[in-house]
Amino acid sequence: MPHFLKSVKSPDPGWRDATPGRGAALAMALLLFGGCGRSDETARKEPDRPVLIESARLLPQGQMRDFVATIRPKVEVDQGFRVSGKVVKRLVQAGARVNEGDVLALLDERDLRLQKEQAEAELAAAKMVLTQAAGDEQRTLTLHKDGWTAPAAVDRVRALAQEARGRVMRAERAVELSRNSLTYATLRADSNGVVTQTLIEPGQVVAAGQTAIRIARAGEFEAAVSLPEDFAAVADAGEATVTLWSKPDKHYRAKLRELSPTADAMTRTFAARYTILNPDSAISLGMSAVLDIATPGARPMARVPLPALFNQGSGPSLWTIDADNRLKLLPVEVVRYENDSVIVTGVKQGEPIVVLGAHKLEVGRKVRTMQRPS
Repeated sequence: MPHFLKSVKSPDPGWRDATPGRGAALAMALLLFGGCGRSDETARKEPDRPVLIESARLLPQGQMRDFVATIRPKVEVDQGFRVSGKVVKRLVQAGARVNEGDVLALLDERDLRLQKEQAEAELAAAKMVLTQAAGDEQRTLTLHKDGWTAPAAVDRVRALAQEARGRVMRAERAVELSRNSLTYATLRADSNGVVTQTLIEPGQVVAAGQTAIRIARAGEFEAAVSLPEDFAAVADAGEATVTLWSKPDKHYRAKLRELSPTADAMTRTFAARYTILNPDSAISLGMSAVLDIATPGARPMARVPLPALFNQGSGPSLWTIDADNRLKLLPVEVVRYENDSVIVTGVKQGEPIVVLGAHKLEVGRKVRTMQRPS
């Protein structure tokens, strides 16, 4: 057998016992040192990561809550005829704008005209009777003065004359009432506003005082909301703002005007009305809106984009930038979530916040910042 085969087949026993341990340790050391050297070299060569940031802006001091609201009129009047009758014409539709004095609907006037003619006839008859009674009174007084008539006769004709005067007065009032009833057959708007509902149709017989047309007075708008039990007690302590859903750039100041003293039996919420202080032509009745209420006494809060929130099991945080343009985590507390943003506390005014790619960042990484356009 060749010498080199013998050396391979029968190595020195001492070498066989010691070599595996020394070889493994040497291999591990080479792997570690070699790996560290490559990571440092890679880190030195790796360029700064670009990140998109925005400056944190604090919300007004206080607890912020928003509620779904509906734009309602401050005053909504149910108008009806003051006399009963048959509707012959309705001149407005729901949604129509009306001015004070505009005709809304008409009743059949035939019976009312007959009542007026009857009252006028009664007045004419009463006046004729009064003329006769007044003449008898004057003649009796003359005869009594000359001593030709007894005092009892004078008292009798005086009573008849006084009764005739009363009949004339009653007839005059009846004529006036009949004339008023005739005018009541025409339903007119008592103020400027918008017709919100029509409850009568031509041919319908209505009773006096029955609601015929509902009108919301113009220029007086409110936001109707339902407040939860834990917020109803401080509903008037904060600053309220109304934002229209269809026009999110429109913001209006509001003030609590009315709060129900009892909760709804089904929803356990309190009905509230907030008067809109600076309405304009963009507001229409029935529009949907959001009512934001900020109550005083709470910690400063900021609204940040939802993708900026980072949480890997140790609590919510935000990525921010230190003075050396290196990333660091800023622990925050979530107040509430919104559609595409989140309200948090623990952020300072103007602090740079990374708004995208929070799950791909690491602490201490040097970055190149790009400001998010506002």
